[in-house]
Amino acid sequence: QVQLEESGGGLAQAGGSLRLSCAASGGIFSINTMGWYRQAPGKQRELVATATNGGSTNYADSVKGRFTISRDNAKRTVYLQMNSLKPEDTAVYYCNAQYLHITYWGQGTQVTVSS
Repeated sequence: QVQLEESGGGLAQAGGSLRLSCAASGGIFSINTMGWYRQAPGKQRELVATATNGGSTNYADSVKGRFTISRDNAKRTVYLQMNSLKPEDTAVYYCNAQYLHITYWGQGTQVTVSS
């Protein structure tokens, strides 16, 4: 089993920045894909960005050019640098990991962007 612990959420003003971190523990093999999803009130959970252990990344169109995902495979940690934040980025952000064909989720961290 894999456990995911997120940190770094909070309150930011529009145009500001926040950095999320997610550390994985448990399991003995490399985690293939780690990423971030978000869910705003009344909306479905949506992809934000993912990164494979080989270095490939994928972004939602809404965050391209503003958010950057990165991984430290040795630390089994994934980061999300969020710049030029917008009020519509307000959501609970969830860390996600694909490990041995099983999907794991973190508990979520709130990001609130004020206008």
